[in-house]
Amino acid sequence: MARIKTTHAVDFRPTSLNDIETVEVTADLLIIGGGNAGCFVATETARLNPAAKIVIVEKADIMRSGACSAGMDAINTYIPPNKTPEDLVRWSRSQVGGGPLREDLALSNAQELNECVEDLERWGLPILRDEQGNIRYRGKWDISIHGEQLKPIMAEKALETGADVYNRVAATGLLVHNGRCTGATGFGVRDGKFYVFRARATVVSTGGAGTLYKSYTADSTDSGSQIWMCPYCVGSGYAMGLRQGAELSSLEQRWVATRTKDFCGPVDTISVGYGAPIINSLGERVMSRYESVGGDAAPRYIRANAPMEEWLNGRGPCFCDTTNMTPEKTKAMMEDYLNERPSFVLFLASRGQDPSKEPIEIFGSDPYIMGGHTGGGYWVDMERMTTLPGLFAAGETAGGNPNKFVGGCCAEGKLAARGALAYMAVTDAPELDAAQIAQEKERVYAPLLTREEEGVSPLEMKERLQRLMDEYAGGSSQFYRVNEQQLDYALRHIKILQSQFKHLRARDLHDLMQANETMDRVDVAEAVVHHLKARKETRWAGWQTRSDYPQRDDENFDCFVESRRDPATGEMTTFTRPYEQLLPGDRYKP
Repeated sequence: MARIKTTHAVDFRPTSLNDIETVEVTADLLIIGGGNAGCFVATETARLNPAAKIVIVEKADIMRSGACSAGMDAINTYIPPNKTPEDLVRWSRSQVGGGPLREDLALSNAQELNECVEDLERWGLPILRDEQGNIRYRGKWDISIHGEQLKPIMAEKALETGADVYNRVAATGLLVHNGRCTGATGFGVRDGKFYVFRARATVVSTGGAGTLYKSYTADSTDSGSQIWMCPYCVGSGYAMGLRQGAELSSLEQRWVATRTKDFCGPVDTISVGYGAPIINSLGERVMSRYESVGGDAAPRYIRANAPMEEWLNGRGPCFCDTTNMTPEKTKAMMEDYLNERPSFVLFLASRGQDPSKEPIEIFGSDPYIMGGHTGGGYWVDMERMTTLPGLFAAGETAGGNPNKFVGGCCAEGKLAARGALAYMAVTDAPELDAAQIAQEKERVYAPLLTREEEGVSPLEMKERLQRLMDEYAGGSSQFYRVNEQQLDYALRHIKILQSQFKHLRARDLHDLMQANETMDRVDVAEAVVHHLKARKETRWAGWQTRSDYPQRDDENFDCFVESRRDPATGEMTTFTRPYEQLLPGDRYKP
């Protein structure tokens, strides 16, 4: 175990770049992000090559970092004995309206999936079983767990590999030499040091991009602290590759979920786990309007958009009707909430709300970019390498393969590790570009070095971005609708924000982290808007709704929308890649 010791936060006030110590670290494999997928990258690498030197860079602490940090109550994909990996891919395809999705990636992932979940159980994760010892399912594919210790279980196994884990180091940018990724840079959020990580291969597994949009599902003064997704996953993994010209895929297929109103709690726990129907203010069952596409079992984007349609048509608010559940079911539901979101139980208690007598109000979440849930992320090959040689993606950062969830992100960690090892076997130790390192150091620390000058705080810029994205790029307040003029407006104002990066000011190291995260958010938001603009149709209402192109257009857009930013000029271009159906059958049915 090599968990690099971190210090308490210091009062770090450099006056020039010369006051900032640079620490160089060399590795065979660099893992950026020690969450779910990153832990599995480490364990699989060590299993296949125990001699490999592994370095993990983690912004928080690996024991409780990432989207699984607070625990989970279910593993959303586990293939039952009467189903096959191909069945799972067909189901996933139907969940995104028949595609597009990368069926090659999805199948290779599904073939690894169950073994990864069984790894977790062998490591100590309690998976709920019935009296006969059979795994307890709560839907067609998802299984119940006691997952409050899920992340520590993963982290302990990653630490057992002997990897050097640099906690409290925020990665800021990728290093590239002769067209190849040669590592990354970062800074210590407690010690202020500038870290240069040189690696033969790099895997980015930093999670998705939350907090791009303003949230309306929580009463909170900080619009980033009460969202459904982990608020510390801000899209940095996408931004680092975007700035170096790596190709991004399907960012317009945003993830929007139905959440409990005012506290952003999970809804599937009620609606799927306990069969509580969604009703509108008139008491009508909302999903009965969608019987032709599955009703209560309709694809997720339809279920997420349906309550918002009721609001838009004057039939809101909407609820999960928990009033007809038995006392035993109500008690079991509250126990499940105590497992996944215990603070939600306290929230209900603070309002004196008894779910058996009063239904739970629901509303749509702010949109997220999440390659483990929808298809947004890097375009990768079968080895999980991006279009930038030497850079691999795992978990939420890898695009094209929706509905991976926890188990699938574990599987992708394994697959990315194997791809990185194969790449490392035929490549030499990389060189570093000193000028590039110096330029990145200057960019990263600029807000702190100019702290005494008048400027813009990271929070001010973040809130401006969130409101801009919400109102002009299809947020909750607009019922996820966009048109060409709104998107053009958003792009113009994102350019203004980018021109104001030089005015960001950081009072301390925490502020410096916030400043760099906000720059990442703005860059990713620009790519998202370009994707929304390029897909001139409505394919996934709610996730992606064009009010000026309300119909689906298979003739022109049955394909992937891609983007690339020129590292030299910063200009974004969008283009398409064809969708290939590999598994036979009706694309719209599981």
